[in-house]
Amino acid sequence: MKTPILLLGFLTFCASAHAWESIAPEGLLPTEIARPLLEQDPGVAAARAGLELALRDAGLLDGSPYEWTARATTQERELSGGPHYGEWSVGIERTLRLPGKAAADRNLARTTIEASEAAYGEALHESARHLIALWLDWQAAEHESALTATNLKAVEDSLAVVEKRVRAGDAATLDASIAKAEMAEQKRQHNDALTQAASAWARLSTRFPGINQQVMTLATPVPLGDDVASLRDRILTQSDELKIVELELKLSQFQAARADAERIPDPTVGVHAGWESAGRERVAGVSLSIPLPGSARTQNHERTLAATQVSLQDLELKKRELDAEIASAVASARGAYESVRLAQDGAQAARDNARLMQRAYALGEAELQTLLLTRRQETVAMSSALTAQVAALKAWFGLMLDAHLIWDLEHENAQE
Repeated sequence: MKTPILLLGFLTFCASAHAWESIAPEGLLPTEIARPLLEQDPGVAAARAGLELALRDAGLLDGSPYEWTARATTQERELSGGPHYGEWSVGIERTLRLPGKAAADRNLARTTIEASEAAYGEALHESARHLIALWLDWQAAEHESALTATNLKAVEDSLAVVEKRVRAGDAATLDASIAKAEMAEQKRQHNDALTQAASAWARLSTRFPGINQQVMTLATPVPLGDDVASLRDRILTQSDELKIVELELKLSQFQAARADAERIPDPTVGVHAGWESAGRERVAGVSLSIPLPGSARTQNHERTLAATQVSLQDLELKKRELDAEIASAVASARGAYESVRLAQDGAQAARDNARLMQRAYALGEAELQTLLLTRRQETVAMSSALTAQVAALKAWFGLMLDAHLIWDLEHENAQE
């Protein structure tokens, strides 16, 4: 089979750690169709709404949590044996956030937004993963349906040959009955394939409404290059899943810094004025109050330090999990390519055998049972080749998706 030129780009980006370029492989939805489908996905829409929420949360963190407090009192003073005096006082005060706490809150605000952006990117990534899987499942089902239609046509041709030989007296009537039974079985398999295709389309179109029902040519996978280390680095650099855990560590570190700053209480300052003794005495002044810190502030700081250690270990675990997933995906892609090669060789041999056996039977040089067996072997071999090709494409597209080389998922500011 002819290797699509577009997929050769995959070899290019595997050959150099600095040759990262987005590609549009044959058999995959183009970007201008895929992106709107992803953007309207509920999970992505929820993450987009979460980003708006994060912006609001960041605004709250960036601003001071304290407000002005106004105070007003009135009282009556009664002198022993003397007159009564009405008195009043007013004041206003506010707690002031110390500079260290303000800086820590700004760091928390900025990181909260970054974490939400990473969550949005991961939502896009997961939605794209579902789209690729459902798309390939439907494409495979449609190609399987076409394959069974071809097989059915071949059996019909064989039946025509059998009936011709029966009429000529070169074959028994039983052969025609056997051929008809085989055709009935092929019709059942074709109907099953049509049902599977309809079911796969229902899953795809329901999950991603608005997608066009267009069957595309399945691409031919190419072997993975030897520079797996650069591919691993690319995937890790582009991984929103890893970025989320890294930002969770940053958040816990900033929260620890905030808790450390909180060990020094914020002061409250105010001004007040009063009217006493019927105005003969007027009072004005300023006030300052500072809470006396207790052990709770220190314990809260220690708790945030412990939480930072948890986040640190979570990050290390996530790196190892992603390393294992990448290694497994690379091994799967390589094994799947080899399976495709072997399956296609077997399918070609089965096709050749079936064609030769069909000719031999038409010439009276082979038995019907041998012809039907050869046809079944061809059907199985063709179906196996299709299954292997789809499995390989899932592995290929999965790696390209994780490396953010399709559908404009690349993070332009990622360090490579």
